[in-house]
Amino acid sequence: MARKALAGIVLLTAAGVALSGCAGGGGGDQADNTIDGEVQGEIKVITWRTDLVEDGTFEAYAEEFNKTYPDVTVTFEGITDYAGEMQTRMSTTNYGDVIGIPNIQPAQFEQFLEPLGETADFEDTYRFLPAASFEGTQYGIAFGGNANGVVYNKRVFEEAGVTELPTTEAEWLAALQLVEDNTDAIPLYTNYKDGWPLTQSFSNLGAVTNDPDAPITMAENPAPWTEGTDVHAIDSLLFETVAAGLTEPDPLTTNWEQSKVDLGTGKIAAMTLGSWAISQMQDAAETGGASADDIGFMAFPAEVDGTQYAVIGGDYNLAVSRHSDAKAAAWAWIQWVVSESGYTEEQGMVSPVIDKELPETLQGLSEAGVELMEINPAPAGKEGLINEIADDSQIDLYGPIYRQKLVDIARGAAEGDKESYFAELNERWAASMANVAG
Repeated sequence: MARKALAGIVLLTAAGVALSGCAGGGGGDQADNTIDGEVQGEIKVITWRTDLVEDGTFEAYAEEFNKTYPDVTVTFEGITDYAGEMQTRMSTTNYGDVIGIPNIQPAQFEQFLEPLGETADFEDTYRFLPAASFEGTQYGIAFGGNANGVVYNKRVFEEAGVTELPTTEAEWLAALQLVEDNTDAIPLYTNYKDGWPLTQSFSNLGAVTNDPDAPITMAENPAPWTEGTDVHAIDSLLFETVAAGLTEPDPLTTNWEQSKVDLGTGKIAAMTLGSWAISQMQDAAETGGASADDIGFMAFPAEVDGTQYAVIGGDYNLAVSRHSDAKAAAWAWIQWVVSESGYTEEQGMVSPVIDKELPETLQGLSEAGVELMEINPAPAGKEGLINEIADDSQIDLYGPIYRQKLVDIARGAAEGDKESYFAELNERWAASMANVAG
């Protein structure tokens, strides 16, 4: 589960809501920064990607890195509960040389992280800068980026008779009904029991209405669960899909790990996840004797004036510890691994390096004419507004509880209907807007 929902979470955090092997390409020429000195010494990279530590991927990266920087020794430590444990470690001065920035306030960056330079100097080279920037200074570079939408099995859709990918809720329901009628696959798998996969669709906030300020728009709307808004469309799609009987028959027994195999082998048709999941589904497909080529990725089924949008956002931002004894080496590692290691290509992620193409796994978005969009950082003074309202209203926008209730209502296991539940959410939201405003 360590890899799961980071895309959506980090993207939303960046918005103020909580979401190659081509050596020498991309960001290899940005040498101007505040970290000077010889690129030498020993650095420890602390990472949430425990899988890439265990399978030797990072060690292979280090070997390639040493061909350019032979005087640096790179070691790695993977942490399963990365967010939780890093919060504890950062109360000391011993938390590695290169880290993924955990959930700390931007005003605290200077206390823990070495400044990399002025943000303006990086804007022509990198995407996803706002999440690791404070008052014009850049403290981190995203390790990769993700698009948000739907992972699906192309073979199942073809066998079902789906000839065009859906771009509206009605088309979505029609496509999944074809899957239900013409195949043995579960049309949409919610992963209700695991919970966190239900949160993934919220990362499409902004894509429905093409609103890069969607988090603030929602925070300032006393009735966001009203037709025509992003969150209404996102939650309505889930409700209507469940109500139509197009999801797993027993949501109380879902299993995330098994669901990857089942989507990969065609027992499940679709799941609303970020593009980070593509490579995992492809691996599961091959493990199950199917083809990785069966795995596709589509934008959330909504459009604005005939155009679909997909929100992209950065994963953890790599940063240099303020207490590192080899800061120049740590910064060299970050630049190299982001632009030259091939990590984003191998993982099917969006490169933070602007001039790199989308990975093959996301070419379907380009072919469908989907426009990529980033969420703007919240304006000064409103960075945590949507979080404050969500907390006060006890509507867990980034958790599964209110969506699990939505599913329960849709499947007849709880009282109410979509209209009454959305009205309740709107009432709680409006009251908390007033409370937060004082």
